[in-house]
Amino acid sequence: MNVDYFEESPYYSVISFHKVIEALQEIANEDGAKYRVEYAKSLLEEVAKVPELYSGITSKKTINENADLIHNLLADLFPTVLTNNEIKAVSLPFHNFNFNFTKRFQQILANAGESFEVNIRDFDSDDFYILSCCLILNSHYNENLDISRPLFYDIPDKDGILKHYRITYNADFVEIIPTENAIPITEDDIKLLKNNYDNIQIWKEKFPKHSWILKGFGIITLFDVTIENSISILKSNLIKSDSENNLMEIIQRSFQSIFKISNLKVGIVFLNNSIDGFFEMSRNVNISSFFNYPELDENPKLKLQSILLFKEAIKAPEFYCVSDIDDLIANPEFSLYASLLKSKNIESFILAKLNKVDTFQGFIEVVSDKKYGLHSVNSKKINSVLPFINDTVDRIDSDIKYQFEAIIQREFTTIHPSVYWKFLEEAKNYFRFATENTNYVFNEIEFDSVYPLFGETDIKGSTYLRNIATRNDIENQLNELINMFDYARKLSSNLLFEQRFTELNSYKNDFLDDLNTYTEFQIQNYINQNIHPVLKKFDEYELMQPLVLSYAKKLDQTLTKYCPSRSKYDAAIIKINKNLAEVIDASQNKIQHVFPHYFERFKSDGIEHNAYIGSSISPDLIYDNLYLYNLRLWQIQTMCEMVRNHYTLNAELEIELTSLILVYNYPINIRFRFDEKRFDVASSSDVRFQMIKKRIDKANIKDKDERIVKPRFLTIVYLNENDKLEYLRYLKFLIQKQLFIGEIADIEIEDLQDISRLRALRIQINIEENIENKTYYSYSDLS
Repeated sequence: MNVDYFEESPYYSVISFHKVIEALQEIANEDGAKYRVEYAKSLLEEVAKVPELYSGITSKKTINENADLIHNLLADLFPTVLTNNEIKAVSLPFHNFNFNFTKRFQQILANAGESFEVNIRDFDSDDFYILSCCLILNSHYNENLDISRPLFYDIPDKDGILKHYRITYNADFVEIIPTENAIPITEDDIKLLKNNYDNIQIWKEKFPKHSWILKGFGIITLFDVTIENSISILKSNLIKSDSENNLMEIIQRSFQSIFKISNLKVGIVFLNNSIDGFFEMSRNVNISSFFNYPELDENPKLKLQSILLFKEAIKAPEFYCVSDIDDLIANPEFSLYASLLKSKNIESFILAKLNKVDTFQGFIEVVSDKKYGLHSVNSKKINSVLPFINDTVDRIDSDIKYQFEAIIQREFTTIHPSVYWKFLEEAKNYFRFATENTNYVFNEIEFDSVYPLFGETDIKGSTYLRNIATRNDIENQLNELINMFDYARKLSSNLLFEQRFTELNSYKNDFLDDLNTYTEFQIQNYINQNIHPVLKKFDEYELMQPLVLSYAKKLDQTLTKYCPSRSKYDAAIIKINKNLAEVIDASQNKIQHVFPHYFERFKSDGIEHNAYIGSSISPDLIYDNLYLYNLRLWQIQTMCEMVRNHYTLNAELEIELTSLILVYNYPINIRFRFDEKRFDVASSSDVRFQMIKKRIDKANIKDKDERIVKPRFLTIVYLNENDKLEYLRYLKFLIQKQLFIGEIADIEIEDLQDISRLRALRIQINIEENIENKTYYSYSDLS
């Protein structure tokens, strides 16, 4: 087998020991120490039997067959006394073919295993070819190209810990010889090559394959730089913007090398700044913890002990170390939590504080499954990497803050892109005057003559449903407490238990049938002041603890309100609102491209939205009422999609939706209210629009005890005959497209305060239509 490791090379390699042999010949001819002369002559006699040692070897077989002779030949370069200390071997520059290893090098390779192949880190065939060409330029053309760069071997030890070794080459015994195929290199060629390091084709053109001979041998020496290199690798990886994707893998691998413990595990845990609970990272941030477990949320006492432990860790001057988890278990203050950690196979650990930031307090967790695997002595190694991890955590904190701000902007105080330009103008004015130390008064941000659109997708009977949930919670809470005190009074003769049992039954019998806001407050106040304090006494009775724990799980975070049914209802409302908002937001992003318009939505028990369109919002574009008609048609279709989406995704909730649109065909002026951070009508003449939209959702059909809105129906309130005809055209078209079913009803609305003679169109939404069919029809499709 050829000694060249890479198939393509500007030279072919010939391993020759001619320079060493020539040095031996000089010693043999000297009049120096007799033993040196005799040794040199004796060795030369053996070398003479293998002439290839001088002329050159191209086969690995020849090297292997003469390994002992080569070892003796190189004895001066590989002293026996250093063989257990130095990591050396014979090699050629940038090759991965090595031989004549020192004993320490042999042991390192043996620990790595027979299947492990040693390769230079981040070094491919193109790197080899170009650096080999640079060697030729330096040695044959007297160039001074600095080709020195850190080269490393990454070799695992017997425990699987990855060790890092820096490579140095001694090329004193190498010479480079051109063949007849070598192309003479000119000054212009050298300039071209210097400007094209990464262009492998140019290098191969100037230095054809095997057009040179590399003759001799080199010596490779390795230095164990595991700690330094692990720190460097950790630092460079943490700097990368995408490192959070595998942050824990990077840190853990580095810590295993630094601590020289193969089964070492590393995590990062975050606590709220108030140190009263764990700060949960977004799932997008790949950070894991060995101290924050779901069991903590299920057991308040366990969670309390975990927080107390971290408060102790904060007080530690440098690191908080526990060398034997059993010592922590023996402490009653932490015994429950320490037992949980032991059950997770943690026998020793170190907690290292990270820099405190605005969002959280972080700790590096280093854990081992061996007692005294971690202790105060080796904890000092963390100091070498802590600054880099702190930098990364600071960056994560900044990213989190940006995400918080983005969420706040999107969900609470966003300035819609369609009107952003107007706010930007005012911001520029403020900035200019502020730099001149001049008090600046903001100009009114107002848009004139815009057409409003209003729509509402509401949860039918939300107040009734919430009241039912409240009643269920109070009734279930009273029943659960009655059962607990009934059981307690059988376990103990404590008169207090008997008294509370009687009082609870009295509250259930007297107030539950006439439950209202006042009686709800009375019951809740009684329970918090008279019942919850007594529950602490139940800790004395082991049989009571499961009942207390089951009850505590159903309380809110303040441990004052029993709210399983209300929580379930609120979660359902949140889910519904989220689904509705996702539909209208995605649809709104698309319609903005037709003509920019202001849009806002609000969540309550459903989704309410407003839109305003007109030339004042987009003064750089030419406005036509055609865009208004398109927007109205879009609104109808989107509200249908919201309803269909709800009944498809939330069918199990059995919650009905109503849909309402107000058609207002008169332009109004809107103004941004700085105190309320929202747009509103600008003048009293435009108040009529606001008045109508606030009153129609609870309106009835005239002379009937029936609301104008109806589950699974779209109701369109209009003010005049022209609006009616316009929307009839839309509805008839969409009936053909199967968005609606049944007949269009034209209903008269009861007179409202200061409002009369309103009418509405009402039609049933086809919730069976394929939800995947999201084709939006434009106004031009009506023709």
